[in-house]
Amino acid sequence: MAERRMFAKTIIDSDAFLEMSISARLLYYDLAMRADDDGFINSPKKIMKMIGASDDDMNILILRKFIIPFENGIVVIKHWRIHNYIRKDTYNETPYKEEKSLLEIDENKAYKLKRNESLITVNEPSTSSGRELLEKNQEHIVNTESRRDVDETSTQVRLGKVSIDKKEKKKNDKTNFDNILDKSGFDKTTTDRIRDFIKMRKTIKKPLTDRALELTIKRLKKIANSEEEMQIILDYSIVNSYQGIFPLKEEQKKELEQNKKVEYKENTMSEEEYYRKMKGQTKKYE
Repeated sequence: MAERRMFAKTIIDSDAFLEMSISARLLYYDLAMRADDDGFINSPKKIMKMIGASDDDMNILILRKFIIPFENGIVVIKHWRIHNYIRKDTYNETPYKEEKSLLEIDENKAYKLKRNESLITVNEPSTSSGRELLEKNQEHIVNTESRRDVDETSTQVRLGKVSIDKKEKKKNDKTNFDNILDKSGFDKTTTDRIRDFIKMRKTIKKPLTDRALELTIKRLKKIANSEEEMQIILDYSIVNSYQGIFPLKEEQKKELEQNKKVEYKENTMSEEEYYRKMKGQTKKYE
């Protein structure tokens, strides 16, 4: 086996490659460095352990079509012949001739499975973050050199038990939050404020889970005497990007009593004016 390997910029500088995580790219480099003269690796799991890569990293490489796996655990670098040119006098053919016979070389000098071969299956990821990565990356299951014809199914990747119905996933996510809000018994104004709070948490990259939303609603009912007070509490957290919700101070409660008729409506003041006022009131009590 050669001591030196090369990498083509057309592959490693492509958007499909650079959009992967650093750990997935590192795994690709290590696999390619340890491949035989035909691009085959017989111990990918060993290499993964050596560099601390996860199953999700391997799955992403398969989904992005940078490697082709076989049922016996062997993998091959798809663009091996684009990366490396091995001189005939130094070339040693791979011992994995059976796996090699399942492949053919396309017009771009990349490996692909022959048309009569079965689909390749990606194992279900072990973590939720891994599932999100796979669902995000399934949009990129295309040849990095050229797009396949619509009816070419020889190198498609099947996600096993991972759902690929994104519409169904979005529907389920929406239903979870809606069900929790429906059970709260709040009126529309309060639930809209809670939705704004949920959006704010997502904006600051601290999204609420279903359980966290349930606890937030429970705390709201505990620290507020009315839904109007709940709305003010939520507004303070939203305009200040607070992760939590906090009871009003005595001064704030008194001001609330004096301004009960002030409502969040476009015919009284604009959204911008309202939140500017809320921001100013918050600073006054800090």
